[in-house]
Parts: sequence; structure tokens; C-alpha cells
Amino acid sequence: MNDQIYLEHFEKLIGADKKIEPRDWMPEDYRKHLIRQISQHGHSEIIGMQPEGNWITRAPSLRAKLILLAKVQDEGGHGLYLYSAAETLGISREELIDQLETGKAKYSTIFNYPAVTWADMGAIGWLVDGAAIVNQISLQRTSYGPYSRAMIRICKEESFHQRQGYEIMTHMARGTAEQREMAQDALNRWWWPSLMMFGPHDTNSPNTGKAIRWKIKRDSNDELRQSFIDKTAKQADVIGLKIPDPKLKWNEARGHYDFGEIDWAEFDRVVKGNGPCNKQRIAHHVKAHREGAWVREAATAYAAKRAKKAA
Repeated sequence: MNDQIYLEHFEKLIGADKKIEPRDWMPEDYRKHLIRQISQHGHSEIIGMQPEGNWITRAPSLRAKLILLAKVQDEGGHGLYLYSAAETLGISREELIDQLETGKAKYSTIFNYPAVTWADMGAIGWLVDGAAIVNQISLQRTSYGPYSRAMIRICKEESFHQRQGYEIMTHMARGTAEQREMAQDALNRWWWPSLMMFGPHDTNSPNTGKAIRWKIKRDSNDELRQSFIDKTAKQADVIGLKIPDPKLKWNEARGHYDFGEIDWAEFDRVVKGNGPCNKQRIAHHVKAHREGAWVREAATAYAAKRAKKAA
């Protein structure tokens, strides 16, 4: 069969809501888009361990420490699921890591902001993981099979992460005046970067068109952002915190909240590597990856020894 016949078969599978599997023929642009998106997603999970991992030893109670430790461990697992999904598209783990460390691949801009108080652990769980869930629930129906199946498991664990964060914010919002102030400050700092997680407006997103057509994405950036705002604004009301947006207002005619304009200049700065923690996050990853080389080498040698013994 020539490429046109393969393409027609591919389009037929997409139109019928069938999953594309690694063994199936796919357009090169489809494969490249998936590698870019899945690797970015995986890198975000791995880099996202850093701001929370820094608070494990400083958590205010043993219970909080255990929950945060479990959450960071989950995120490491999510990165592995996603890297494994990306590898089914013909890219190696070594290539993925090299692209992250050399800046060829991106990760979510949200992880380039500092986590300065315990309330930030609440804001990250509530807002950052909450935004991730909105996006990832949609991705459970993505057209690429390995990515879709990874999302089903990841979403179950992310829902725990979001509840953990909201619980922290609830306790602090209902605690002392100082705790409440700390919770509001964390919300003020993390709100706008959380909205940026969904990416630029649809009109400024060059990758959205094909991603929607090929059902890699089921919803656009603006649709997902609006869904997140609608859910989160009500959650803030419940615990008595104020969203830091004077233009946030329920629009009865639209059935959604109206909200203020995002600072896209800030978004662009962070994407280009000039955020508060970009260099720190990558430098830490490079250091940890190099120092952990002996573990990977030992595991590989042990696996080879077992395989030889079983032969």
C-alpha cells in the first residue's frame, strides 16, 4: 500500500474513535506531535517533584510528611509511565532526557516558580494538580492508545493529589489569622501561573488545529482553562479565600465565569527559560541524573546477570 492508502486507513480509525497503537501506520507529523506532547508531560511530572520534594523534611506533621512523600513518589511514577509511552513512538529514554537537559524539550511553566511556604504545598495540590486533572481527564480519550491508558491510571492518583492540596488550604484558611494570610498569599502567587498551564489562547497555539483533528486533544486550551476556572472559583468560595482577579465574575448568559487577561509576556519569559527557577530546576535535574548513573548501571548489570542465569 502507498502512503495515501495508509493515510486513509489512519483517518478512518481516527474518525471511528479507534485507538492508534504503536504497530499502526501513522503520519510523521502525528508521531512528532505525540513525542513533543508526551515528553513535555513526562518532563513536567519529573521536574514537578522538585518544589514538593524540598518540603518533605519540613512538613508540619508526620501525617503531612507521609502524604507528601507518597505524592512525590506518584509523580516519579507518572513520569516513567509517560516516558514509556513516548518510547513506543521510536524515541529512546536517553534522547528524552538529553532533550530536557539541553532545553530542546519543554516542561510546564508552572514548575519554574518557587515554593516558599507550607501553604504552597496546598496551592500546588489544589491549583496545579487541579489544572492537571482537567487536562488529563480529557486526555484519557486521546487517540493514541499507550498515552490514553497511562492517563487513566495517572488521573486516579492526581485526584488524590488535588484533594491533599485542598485539604491543606482548607485547614489553613480556617486556622489562625497568620495561617489564613499564608493561604491567601499562596493562592495569590499560584493562581495566574496555574491558568498559564493550559497554554496560549487557541488563536495563538500553532499545534492545536492538528491535535484536535487527530483527537490527540479533545478540548482546546481555552475550553480547558474555562472549565478549571469554573470549578476552582466555587471551591475558593467554600473555604473563604479570594481569587486574585478583580474581573472574575459569573456570567449568567454564558454560563461561565468571566475573568481577567493573563500576563502572556510573563508566560513567554518563563517558556524561554527566564522564569524565577528555570536554571535551578534543570541544574538540579542534571546533577541528580549524573549522580544516579551508578544506580542505573547496577540495575542494568543485575538484570543482565539474571537473564544469563535464566537462559
